[in-house]
Amino acid sequence: MALNLEQKRAVVAEVNEIAASALSVVAAEYRGLTVEELTELRVKSREAGVQIRVVKNSLARRAFEDTGYACMNETLVGPLVLGFSQEDPGGAARIMKAFSKEHDKLVVKSLSLGDSLLDASQLGTVASLPTREQALAILMGVMKAPVEKLVRTLAEPHGKLVRTVAAVRDAKESA
Repeated sequence: MALNLEQKRAVVAEVNEIAASALSVVAAEYRGLTVEELTELRVKSREAGVQIRVVKNSLARRAFEDTGYACMNETLVGPLVLGFSQEDPGGAARIMKAFSKEHDKLVVKSLSLGDSLLDASQLGTVASLPTREQALAILMGVMKAPVEKLVRTLAEPHGKLVRTVAAVRDAKESA
């Protein structure tokens, strides 16, 4: 069904709003996927906080004009599904990578992290980015390590003294 001018403007405005708040975008060709498979992709994406949109490429180019994702305009060719990561930068990449392993007809064409266009071969790198919780856990571990080492260092002389006294006591008892 063809869209009239007002409907096209609404789609462009909606995609522009989504793209403006997105941390990353993944464009994948979905040629050959069934409706059930696309529905499965949408469900998995929704659970992961990723918005999936199928938009005409010309409308997507217009929507990306005022955002950092204008760099993707050259790669918007063919039937594409766009995945917008709203919560963590690697979310859309993880969903697309996992789904393309199960369904070989989904082929990632390009991805953008912020305003930099990345090659589809870098999908695994972006997918391996830690989530916010994982990044905070890593940061806390790094921040906690020096304090733990200081406490162990300060406690070691007392522990060594106790072990030495215990060894002397054991030596006297056995003699």
